[in-house]
Amino acid sequence: MEEPKTPLNIEISPEQSEGIYANGVGIHHTPSEFILDFLRVLPGAKKAKVFTRIIMTPQNVVLLKNALDDNMKKYEDRFGKIKIFGKEEKEIGFTKGN
Repeated sequence: MEEPKTPLNIEISPEQSEGIYANGVGIHHTPSEFILDFLRVLPGAKKAKVFTRIIMTPQNVVLLKNALDDNMKKYEDRFGKIKIFGKEEKEIGFTKGN
């Protein structure tokens, strides 16, 4: 029998609520963790700066992927299919199989 879920109170500071913009992510992994380096890179640049590093367990990465898949579907149901134009978007940091 599943236990009833209690709401989780989430706190966020004013500084954190501003967010950090990222247009790329480097993904690395070990047997016990995934490391996600969120970065900003300008098209054509030879260098990118990491602004945030998130370290997660493989189990939490699966839960994150599932939550993203669910939210992508909700987004596309409301606003339409998200289009990726041209090759440039892939070159600025979001790639498969890293």
